[in-house]
Amino acid sequence: MRIATWNVNSLNVRLPHLEAFLRDQSPDVVCLQETKCEESKFPGAEIEAMGYRWVHNGQKTYNGVAILAKAGCGNVGSGIPEFADEQSRVIAGDVGDVRIVCVYVPNGQSVGSDKYEYKLRWLTALRAWLAAELVAHPKMAVLGDYNIAPEARDVHDPLAWEGRVLFSEPERAALKGLIATGFVDAFRLFEQPEKSFTWWDYRLNAFKRKMGLRIDHVLLSTALAKACTACTIDTGPRGLERPSDHAPVLCELSL
Repeated sequence: MRIATWNVNSLNVRLPHLEAFLRDQSPDVVCLQETKCEESKFPGAEIEAMGYRWVHNGQKTYNGVAILAKAGCGNVGSGIPEFADEQSRVIAGDVGDVRIVCVYVPNGQSVGSDKYEYKLRWLTALRAWLAAELVAHPKMAVLGDYNIAPEARDVHDPLAWEGRVLFSEPERAALKGLIATGFVDAFRLFEQPEKSFTWWDYRLNAFKRKMGLRIDHVLLSTALAKACTACTIDTGPRGLERPSDHAPVLCELSL
């Protein structure tokens, strides 16, 4: 099984890029973030024509998450139970015997802001929910834009980013705590090239200057991690005209 995650930063704008990605990489499952559309504006017919069934948790203009799967997915749920949130940031479903969870973690805006505190509360709720979900779904993959770079090697200039949103210690600790509940960072199961990033600011020619962060992750339950044979970043879409500021991450599972 090949699974992938990609923050498309407006699905209808990047639809041609998504079509090319699906054609070239042929993943079995794709988790999308920042679809930025309501259900009525979701390009379902176009995606079905690409060979994928879909489920979507969307809202107007902001956020939005979706799972595309060749075989479709069942037992679908959205949001974090017992965490009241008007923002569309989570959707989950079963693909075969694998529980797929697509997440779009809040950005946090700036350290100490109300949005930053919301981000930390959101991550605490996510951790508690996923810990319980693991009991029922030992084969689980949690894919998405986490808006957190875990380590210094995941940041082009860690000294400049230290203490800033996306790379502050509380955020990193929250992600580490989430992983400790029973997950593995699939990307770090393998030797990877230096300066392996998934996001680059649109400003300052950041992509060409390799000024990025690795903030998009595939977390696998320990049971599922045993089946992982590869995890890579596809930077090709980031170099296209009018790209998303994120690149897709792909993960291979021998199931």
